[in-house]
Amino acid sequence: MSNRIGEIELQIMWNRLLSVVEEQAQTLVRTAFSTSSREAGDISAGVFDLEGRMLAQAVTGTPGHINTMARSVGHFLDVFPVKDMKDGDIFVTNDPWKGTGHLYDLVIVSPSFLDGRIVALFACTAHLVDMGGIGQSPEGRQIYHEGLFIPLLKLARAGEMNEDLLTMIRANVREPVQVIGDVYALMACNDIGSRRLLSMMREFGLRDLDMLGEEIIGRSRRAMAEAIGKLPQGTWRNEMRIDGYEGPIDLVATVTIGTDTIHVDYAGTSGMSTYAINCPICYTEAYTTFGVNCIVAPHVPNNAGSLAAVKVTAPEGTIVNALHPAAVYARSVIGHMMPDVVYGALEQAIPGRVPAEGTSNLWSLKMIAGHGLTGIGSAAGTPFMVMSFHSGGAGARPNQDGLSATPFPSGVRNVPVEATEAITPLVIWKKELRQDSGGPGKYRGGLGQIMEVSSRENTAFGIFAGFERVKFPARGRNGGGAGGTGRLSLTSGTELKPKGLSVIPPGERLLVEMPGGGGMGKPADRDPEAVKRDVRLGYLSREAALREYGVKS
Repeated sequence: MSNRIGEIELQIMWNRLLSVVEEQAQTLVRTAFSTSSREAGDISAGVFDLEGRMLAQAVTGTPGHINTMARSVGHFLDVFPVKDMKDGDIFVTNDPWKGTGHLYDLVIVSPSFLDGRIVALFACTAHLVDMGGIGQSPEGRQIYHEGLFIPLLKLARAGEMNEDLLTMIRANVREPVQVIGDVYALMACNDIGSRRLLSMMREFGLRDLDMLGEEIIGRSRRAMAEAIGKLPQGTWRNEMRIDGYEGPIDLVATVTIGTDTIHVDYAGTSGMSTYAINCPICYTEAYTTFGVNCIVAPHVPNNAGSLAAVKVTAPEGTIVNALHPAAVYARSVIGHMMPDVVYGALEQAIPGRVPAEGTSNLWSLKMIAGHGLTGIGSAAGTPFMVMSFHSGGAGARPNQDGLSATPFPSGVRNVPVEATEAITPLVIWKKELRQDSGGPGKYRGGLGQIMEVSSRENTAFGIFAGFERVKFPARGRNGGGAGGTGRLSLTSGTELKPKGLSVIPPGERLLVEMPGGGGMGKPADRDPEAVKRDVRLGYLSREAALREYGVKS
């Protein structure tokens, strides 16, 4: 091929590269064993150059996986240099500080060889149903409590599996079939990506990805610089208080917009927690960058070029830059708040372009039975461990109501109740939008959900809770009201703690009431017909319509 890539060739190859990583990701979704990957798409997949720079990522996935994976490949190269890699090598880790922020995510990296020469790296991640230890709970006090820690290791050497490592994993998890099945699904994901890439390279006569990679990264970086250059330069600050465990947590962001770069610093944020809600800096970076790019340049592709335009710093030892051996399992409790913290600062710089605060915290149902935690012997019923993603409401948008039951900024899909019921003895009796949970405003905040769950075996089961927005709701913006707070209880009326393991006794039902997003603008400015429509649809009660908007319906 010539030394220069023509514009038409570039666009064709770029689209082909995107199709490569999309098929890579879909392979993982279709072959995964766990519902979190198969049903919710809690994964990431991408292709990298030999310097560890991400060239393209699949749309399927979450920012917490994609943007941490983008950084993680560099850590692999520090330990396993490209010059030493062999065809059939596969590398793995779940190191929270070099992977995605906690032990329950595996990152797998595989080199791709064309005619005996290494030309690219493929990486993917997935959330596993179990990694041993205390389980999917924020109750751990150190990383050692939380499960099996896999440093950067070889999962396969020149095509030969590391059976010792697989045996170690099987011996440390409660669901070995699901976990090992997902390991092989991750391997298949990268393998398919590699096959499709090599086919593309042969078709276009490419011996390497150097020129294509430089074009992709360079154009993306220049596009980000152009978008940032249109913003006012300066520094703005925002604070947000959330529930926390020992006490409230203050998240503080200072956003500085330069000529071609945006710097976000978290100085002033609360220190680390003794519970497992601490957030490694890689996860903080991932969601901060995602949040900024959603507002500043949502149409620029996500790769090493666009990611380089946002710089994130935080003092070591704060809850957003937790240090080893801090417990970090529920790091998403903090990490998912990052976009909303930053938006409060961006609203001052570019008013009218950012949404109100949302739930910003998944209300995932991490449920368990047996395993010595919810009963002994036959009284424990069928043992299981399952995670079912669900969420509250997003904040109102500048010119629209907020989205209901939406996991922003996570990106995972809600897991169908049928999937949970099919693999466990659980029954989901109710799953509906929660009336009056969206904050009032000219544009209403998104609604949360109500779910009601029991065991059809009439035995006890547990829920590992790590829920936010129970004490401090999502705030409205520009005169909008706060969203409703969340609540965890039994249908008999007994309140359950929103943090840690709660056991639902035989014959009882679990009631999960998820919070809503904040409103935007003054409620008095809302169209009365929109209020009446909300009442007709059941989003708003007649009492709330009169109380919040002065509208009889």
